[in-house]
Formats: sequence, C-alpha cells, structure tokens
Amino acid sequence: MDASLLFWGLIFSSIGIGFFVYGKKQQAIVPLLCGLALMIFPYFVSNVIVLVVVGVVLMAIPYFVRI
Repeated sequence: MDASLLFWGLIFSSIGIGFFVYGKKQQAIVPLLCGLALMIFPYFVSNVIVLVVVGVVLMAIPYFVRI
C-alpha cells in the first residue's frame, strides 16, 4: 500500500458518495452508477496512474452522458 493510493482512493470515494447521493435524490441512473463505481473501484486498482485515470473518466461520464 502506498500513501498516494490511499489518498486518491479517499478522494474518489468521497466524490463517489456525492454522485451517489445526488443520483439517488434526483432519480438519475448515470450519476448513481458512477458514484457507486467511484466508491468501489479503488479497492481493486493497485496502480496510482490507473486509479487517477479511471477516477477522472468516471467523474466525467455524468457530465457527457445525460439520460
């Protein structure tokens, strides 16, 4: 475990909680699923660069996909 891995995991999980709560209150499926993914994926990624890239992509999906 690296300190930067823990830090980025905490950041993306916190943002994921925000997306999840927003998606649940607004009944919007895209932010809900992206929030869930942002909370879960840091547990399965062990490379910091991959963690940051996937996190940024997951954060950008609700902006570009409006369902």
